[in-house]
Amino acid sequence: MTTYGSFPGSRPRRLRTTPVMRRMVAETRLHPADFILPAFVREGVSEPVPISSMPGVVQHTRDSLKKAAAEAVAAGISGIMLFGVPEESKKDALGTAGTDPDGILQVALRDVRAEVGDELLVMSDLCLDETTDHGHCGVLDEHGRVDNDATLERYAEMAQVQADAGAHVVGPSGMMDGQIGVVRDALDQIGREDVAILAYTVKYSSVFFGPFREAVGSSLKGDRKTYQQDPANARDALRELALDLEEGADMVMVKPAGPYLDILAKVAEVSDVPVAAYQISGEYSMVEAAAEKGWVDRDRAIFETLTGIKRAGARNILTYWAVEAAQKLRD
Repeated sequence: MTTYGSFPGSRPRRLRTTPVMRRMVAETRLHPADFILPAFVREGVSEPVPISSMPGVVQHTRDSLKKAAAEAVAAGISGIMLFGVPEESKKDALGTAGTDPDGILQVALRDVRAEVGDELLVMSDLCLDETTDHGHCGVLDEHGRVDNDATLERYAEMAQVQADAGAHVVGPSGMMDGQIGVVRDALDQIGREDVAILAYTVKYSSVFFGPFREAVGSSLKGDRKTYQQDPANARDALRELALDLEEGADMVMVKPAGPYLDILAKVAEVSDVPVAAYQISGEYSMVEAAAEKGWVDRDRAIFETLTGIKRAGARNILTYWAVEAAQKLRD
Protein backbone atom coordinates (compact mmCIF):
# COMPACT_ATOMS: atom_id res chain seq x y z
CA MET A 1 0.00 0.00 0.00
CA THR A 2 1.37 3.43 -0.98
CA THR A 3 2.12 5.85 1.81
CA TYR A 4 1.26 9.15 0.17
CA GLY A 5 2.92 11.19 2.86
CA SER A 6 6.30 9.99 1.62
CA PHE A 7 5.97 12.05 -1.59
CA PRO A 8 6.87 15.76 -1.79
CA GLY A 9 4.17 18.05 -0.51
CA SER A 10 5.62 21.04 -2.32
CA ARG A 11 6.37 20.72 -6.03
CA PRO A 12 7.98 23.81 -7.61
CA ARG A 13 7.93 21.98 -10.95
CA ARG A 14 4.20 22.70 -11.23
CA LEU A 15 5.12 26.29 -12.14
CA ARG A 16 7.41 25.12 -14.95
CA THR A 17 5.07 22.81 -16.83
CA THR A 18 4.32 24.84 -19.99
CA PRO A 19 5.67 27.90 -21.80
CA VAL A 20 2.59 29.89 -20.79
CA MET A 21 3.00 28.90 -17.14
CA ARG A 22 6.70 29.84 -17.18
CA ARG A 23 5.90 33.15 -18.84
CA MET A 24 3.17 33.96 -16.32
CA VAL A 25 5.40 33.47 -13.28
CA ALA A 26 8.59 34.96 -14.74
CA GLU A 27 10.16 37.37 -12.26
CA THR A 28 12.33 39.14 -14.83
CA ARG A 29 11.12 40.42 -18.19
CA LEU A 30 13.09 42.07 -20.95
CA HIS A 31 11.58 44.97 -22.89
CA PRO A 32 12.92 46.91 -25.89
CA ALA A 33 13.01 50.06 -23.75
CA ASP A 34 15.64 48.37 -21.55
CA PHE A 35 18.26 48.58 -24.29
CA ILE A 36 20.84 51.14 -25.41
CA LEU A 37 22.89 50.55 -28.56
CA PRO A 38 26.61 51.40 -28.52
CA ALA A 39 27.65 52.56 -32.01
CA PHE A 40 30.93 53.59 -33.61
CA VAL A 41 31.31 56.23 -36.31
CA ARG A 42 34.59 56.52 -38.20
CA GLU A 43 35.92 59.59 -39.89
CA GLY A 44 36.94 59.47 -43.55
CA VAL A 45 35.32 56.21 -44.68
CA SER A 46 32.82 55.85 -47.51
CA GLU A 47 31.46 52.43 -46.47
CA PRO A 48 30.88 50.82 -43.08
CA VAL A 49 34.00 49.00 -41.89
CA PRO A 50 33.42 45.56 -40.32
CA ILE A 51 35.09 44.99 -36.94
CA SER A 52 36.78 41.61 -37.32
CA SER A 53 36.73 40.75 -33.61
CA MET A 54 33.04 41.69 -33.28
CA PRO A 55 31.14 39.87 -36.05
CA GLY A 56 28.11 41.86 -37.15
CA VAL A 57 29.33 45.17 -35.69
CA VAL A 58 30.79 47.93 -37.88
CA GLN A 59 32.44 51.31 -37.73
CA HIS A 60 29.73 53.40 -39.34
CA THR A 61 29.91 56.14 -41.89
CA ARG A 62 27.89 59.22 -41.07
CA ASP A 63 25.12 58.04 -43.40
CA SER A 64 25.01 54.48 -42.14
CA LEU A 65 24.96 55.76 -38.55
CA LYS A 66 21.85 57.79 -39.29
CA LYS A 67 20.19 54.67 -40.71
CA ALA A 68 21.19 52.70 -37.62
CA ALA A 69 19.66 55.38 -35.40
CA ALA A 70 16.41 55.29 -37.37
CA GLU A 71 16.38 51.50 -37.06
CA ALA A 72 16.87 51.85 -33.30
CA VAL A 73 13.83 54.13 -33.10
CA ALA A 74 11.74 51.64 -35.06
CA ALA A 75 12.84 48.81 -32.75
CA GLY A 76 11.69 50.77 -29.69
CA ILE A 77 14.98 50.88 -27.80
CA SER A 78 15.73 53.82 -25.53
CA GLY A 79 19.10 55.17 -26.62
CA ILE A 80 22.22 55.10 -28.74
CA MET A 81 25.68 55.68 -27.24
CA LEU A 82 28.09 57.17 -29.78
CA PHE A 83 31.83 56.63 -29.98
CA GLY A 84 33.84 58.66 -32.50
CA VAL A 85 36.85 57.24 -34.34
CA PRO A 86 38.94 60.09 -35.79
CA GLU A 87 41.51 59.81 -38.52
CA GLU A 88 44.88 58.76 -37.14
CA SER A 89 46.49 62.02 -38.23
CA LYS A 90 44.09 63.99 -36.00
CA LYS A 91 45.11 62.28 -32.78
CA ASP A 92 47.44 64.16 -30.45
CA ALA A 93 48.60 64.18 -26.84
CA LEU A 94 45.63 66.27 -25.65
CA GLY A 95 42.92 64.59 -27.70
CA THR A 96 41.92 67.90 -29.28
CA ALA A 97 39.58 66.16 -31.74
CA GLY A 98 37.41 65.44 -28.72
CA THR A 99 36.73 69.14 -28.15
CA ASP A 100 36.74 70.28 -31.77
CA PRO A 101 33.15 71.21 -32.74
CA ASP A 102 33.92 69.64 -36.10
CA GLY A 103 35.43 66.48 -34.59
CA ILE A 104 33.84 63.25 -35.76
CA LEU A 105 31.89 62.61 -32.55
CA GLN A 106 30.39 66.08 -32.46
CA VAL A 107 29.48 65.91 -36.15
CA ALA A 108 27.86 62.52 -35.56
CA LEU A 109 25.87 63.84 -32.61
CA ARG A 110 24.45 66.59 -34.79
CA ASP A 111 23.68 64.09 -37.56
CA VAL A 112 21.81 61.72 -35.27
CA ARG A 113 19.85 64.45 -33.48
CA ALA A 114 18.78 65.81 -36.88
CA GLU A 115 17.71 62.30 -37.88
CA VAL A 116 15.79 61.19 -34.77
CA GLY A 117 15.15 64.35 -32.74
CA ASP A 118 13.86 63.34 -29.31
CA GLU A 119 12.55 59.92 -30.37
CA LEU A 120 15.79 58.32 -29.18
CA LEU A 121 18.12 59.36 -26.38
CA VAL A 122 21.33 60.43 -28.08
CA MET A 123 24.24 59.71 -25.76
CA SER A 124 27.93 60.49 -26.13
CA ASP A 125 31.01 58.82 -24.74
CA LEU A 126 32.90 61.50 -22.83
CA CYS A 127 36.50 60.32 -22.81
CA LEU A 128 39.81 61.07 -24.50
CA ASP A 129 41.04 57.58 -25.35
CA GLU A 130 39.72 57.57 -28.92
CA THR A 131 41.38 60.90 -29.72
CA THR A 132 44.78 60.70 -27.99
CA ASP A 133 47.89 59.44 -29.75
CA HIS A 134 48.88 57.54 -26.61
CA GLY A 135 45.46 55.94 -26.19
CA HIS A 136 44.95 56.82 -22.54
CA CYS A 137 41.74 58.30 -21.18
CA GLY A 138 43.44 61.48 -20.03
CA VAL A 139 46.28 63.94 -20.34
CA LEU A 140 49.75 62.61 -19.45
CA ASP A 141 52.21 64.37 -17.17
CA GLU A 142 55.97 64.64 -17.74
CA HIS A 143 56.44 61.13 -16.34
CA GLY A 144 53.87 59.54 -18.67
CA ARG A 145 51.24 59.14 -15.96
CA VAL A 146 47.63 60.19 -16.41
CA ASP A 147 47.21 63.60 -14.78
CA ASN A 148 43.81 63.44 -13.10
CA ASP A 149 43.15 67.16 -12.64
CA ALA A 150 44.48 68.27 -16.01
CA THR A 151 42.22 65.65 -17.54
CA LEU A 152 39.20 67.06 -15.70
CA GLU A 153 39.72 70.37 -17.46
CA ARG A 154 39.55 68.57 -20.81
CA TYR A 155 36.42 66.69 -19.73
CA ALA A 156 34.69 69.94 -18.82
CA GLU A 157 35.29 71.30 -22.29
CA MET A 158 34.22 68.03 -23.89
CA ALA A 159 30.95 68.06 -21.97
CA GLN A 160 30.10 71.54 -23.21
CA VAL A 161 30.97 70.73 -26.83
CA GLN A 162 28.98 67.50 -26.78
CA ALA A 163 25.97 69.24 -25.26
CA ASP A 164 26.15 71.95 -27.93
CA ALA A 165 26.27 69.20 -30.58
CA GLY A 166 22.99 67.72 -29.34
CA ALA A 167 23.73 65.06 -26.73
CA HIS A 168 20.78 64.34 -24.44
CA VAL A 169 23.11 62.39 -22.15
CA VAL A 170 26.88 62.47 -21.66
CA GLY A 171 28.76 59.44 -20.37
CA PRO A 172 32.03 60.28 -18.59
CA SER A 173 33.92 57.00 -18.86
CA GLY A 174 37.53 57.81 -17.97
CA MET A 175 37.35 56.96 -14.24
CA MET A 176 39.02 60.21 -13.18
CA ASP A 177 38.42 61.23 -9.57
CA GLY A 178 35.88 64.06 -9.44
CA GLN A 179 34.79 63.76 -13.06
CA ILE A 180 31.04 63.83 -12.42
CA GLY A 181 31.14 67.02 -10.37
CA VAL A 182 33.32 68.79 -12.92
CA VAL A 183 31.12 67.74 -15.83
CA ARG A 184 27.95 68.78 -14.00
CA ASP A 185 29.41 72.21 -13.22
CA ALA A 186 30.59 72.64 -16.81
CA LEU A 187 27.15 71.85 -18.20
CA ASP A 188 25.37 74.09 -15.71
CA GLN A 189 27.71 76.98 -16.53
CA ILE A 190 26.44 77.04 -20.12
CA GLY A 191 22.81 76.68 -19.11
CA ARG A 192 22.55 72.98 -19.99
CA GLU A 193 20.94 71.73 -16.82
CA ASP A 194 18.78 69.58 -19.08
CA VAL A 195 21.68 67.36 -20.19
CA ALA A 196 21.85 64.22 -18.05
CA ILE A 197 24.98 62.43 -16.87
CA LEU A 198 25.29 58.67 -17.13
CA ALA A 199 28.26 58.04 -14.87
CA TYR A 200 30.59 55.18 -15.67
CA THR A 201 30.71 54.61 -11.93
CA VAL A 202 32.10 51.09 -11.84
CA LYS A 203 34.53 50.34 -14.65
CA TYR A 204 36.93 47.50 -14.10
CA SER A 205 40.29 47.02 -15.80
CA SER A 206 39.08 44.04 -17.79
CA VAL A 207 40.53 41.74 -20.43
CA PHE A 208 37.08 41.70 -22.01
CA PHE A 209 37.65 45.17 -23.46
CA GLY A 210 39.96 43.60 -26.05
CA PRO A 211 37.72 43.79 -29.15
CA PHE A 212 36.74 47.36 -28.26
CA ARG A 213 40.32 48.43 -28.91
CA GLU A 214 39.84 47.49 -32.55
CA ALA A 215 36.40 49.10 -32.66
CA VAL A 216 37.75 52.54 -31.69
CA GLY A 217 41.16 52.23 -33.37
CA SER A 218 42.88 52.52 -30.00
CA SER A 219 46.51 53.68 -29.87
CA LEU A 220 46.94 52.40 -26.30
CA LYS A 221 50.24 50.92 -25.22
CA GLY A 222 50.29 49.55 -21.71
CA ASP A 223 47.18 49.37 -19.54
CA ARG A 224 44.71 51.46 -17.53
CA LYS A 225 45.15 49.80 -14.17
CA THR A 226 46.01 53.06 -12.38
CA TYR A 227 42.56 54.51 -13.01
CA GLN A 228 40.18 51.67 -13.85
CA GLN A 229 39.17 49.44 -10.96
CA ASP A 230 40.89 46.27 -9.78
CA PRO A 231 38.76 43.17 -10.53
CA ALA A 232 39.62 41.82 -7.08
CA ASN A 233 37.79 44.63 -5.26
CA ALA A 234 34.11 45.14 -4.48
CA ARG A 235 34.07 47.81 -1.74
CA ASP A 236 35.79 50.18 -4.15
CA ALA A 237 32.72 50.05 -6.38
CA LEU A 238 30.42 51.22 -3.60
CA ARG A 239 32.83 54.02 -2.70
CA GLU A 240 32.80 55.20 -6.34
CA LEU A 241 29.00 55.01 -6.32
CA ALA A 242 28.72 57.20 -3.22
CA LEU A 243 31.04 59.80 -4.75
CA ASP A 244 29.26 59.89 -8.12
CA LEU A 245 25.85 60.28 -6.48
CA GLU A 246 27.16 63.07 -4.27
CA GLU A 247 28.60 64.83 -7.34
CA GLY A 248 25.31 64.76 -9.22
CA ALA A 249 25.13 61.64 -11.40
CA ASP A 250 21.66 61.16 -12.88
CA MET A 251 22.30 57.51 -13.73
CA VAL A 252 25.13 55.13 -12.90
CA MET A 253 26.69 52.22 -14.77
CA VAL A 254 28.56 49.00 -14.09
CA LYS A 255 31.00 47.87 -16.79
CA PRO A 256 31.59 45.06 -17.76
CA ALA A 257 28.28 43.42 -16.97
CA GLY A 258 28.51 39.64 -17.11
CA PRO A 259 31.68 39.02 -15.04
CA TYR A 260 30.51 41.55 -12.42
CA LEU A 261 26.87 40.63 -11.76
CA ASP A 262 27.64 40.54 -8.03
CA ILE A 263 28.84 44.15 -8.21
CA LEU A 264 25.83 45.13 -10.28
CA ALA A 265 23.52 43.64 -7.64
CA LYS A 266 25.30 45.51 -4.83
CA VAL A 267 25.08 48.82 -6.72
CA ALA A 268 21.42 48.30 -7.65
CA GLU A 269 20.53 47.52 -4.06
CA VAL A 270 21.74 50.87 -2.71
CA SER A 271 21.52 53.30 -5.65
CA ASP A 272 18.69 55.82 -5.62
CA VAL A 273 19.15 56.61 -9.33
CA PRO A 274 18.68 54.28 -12.33
CA VAL A 275 21.40 51.68 -12.80
CA ALA A 276 22.72 50.60 -16.20
CA ALA A 277 25.16 47.87 -17.18
CA TYR A 278 27.33 47.61 -20.28
CA GLN A 279 27.61 44.20 -21.89
CA ILE A 280 30.98 44.89 -23.41
CA SER A 281 32.74 43.80 -26.58
CA GLY A 282 34.41 40.70 -25.17
CA GLU A 283 31.13 39.43 -23.77
CA TYR A 284 29.54 39.90 -27.19
CA SER A 285 32.43 38.32 -29.07
CA MET A 286 32.56 35.20 -26.89
CA VAL A 287 28.92 34.38 -27.60
CA GLU A 288 29.26 35.13 -31.31
CA ALA A 289 32.41 32.98 -31.57
CA ALA A 290 30.88 30.06 -29.68
CA ALA A 291 27.71 30.27 -31.77
CA GLU A 292 29.72 30.33 -34.99
CA LYS A 293 31.43 27.11 -33.84
CA GLY A 294 28.04 25.56 -33.10
CA TRP A 295 28.87 25.25 -29.41
CA VAL A 296 25.88 27.28 -28.13
CA ASP A 297 22.48 28.27 -29.44
CA ARG A 298 23.06 31.92 -30.36
CA ASP A 299 19.58 33.34 -29.66
CA ARG A 300 19.21 31.51 -26.38
CA ALA A 301 22.68 32.63 -25.27
CA ILE A 302 21.90 36.26 -26.11
CA PHE A 303 18.66 36.30 -24.15
CA GLU A 304 20.06 34.32 -21.23
CA THR A 305 22.92 36.79 -20.79
CA LEU A 306 20.61 39.79 -21.09
CA THR A 307 18.12 38.28 -18.64
CA GLY A 308 20.91 37.65 -16.15
CA ILE A 309 22.01 41.27 -16.33
CA LYS A 310 18.45 42.51 -15.87
CA ARG A 311 17.84 40.06 -13.01
CA ALA A 312 20.97 41.30 -11.23
CA GLY A 313 19.50 44.80 -11.10
CA ALA A 314 20.19 46.70 -14.32
CA ARG A 315 17.39 49.01 -15.34
CA ASN A 316 19.05 49.52 -18.73
CA ILE A 317 21.55 47.47 -20.69
CA LEU A 318 24.06 48.74 -23.23
CA THR A 319 24.47 45.86 -25.66
CA TYR A 320 25.53 45.41 -29.26
CA TRP A 321 22.49 43.18 -29.67
CA ALA A 322 20.12 46.00 -28.63
CA VAL A 323 18.22 46.38 -31.90
CA GLU A 324 18.20 42.68 -32.75
CA ALA A 325 16.99 41.70 -29.28
CA ALA A 326 14.33 44.40 -29.29
CA GLN A 327 13.04 43.31 -32.70
CA LYS A 328 12.79 39.71 -31.56
CA LEU A 329 10.96 40.72 -28.37
CA ARG A 330 8.48 42.74 -30.41
CA ASP A 331 7.98 39.94 -32.92
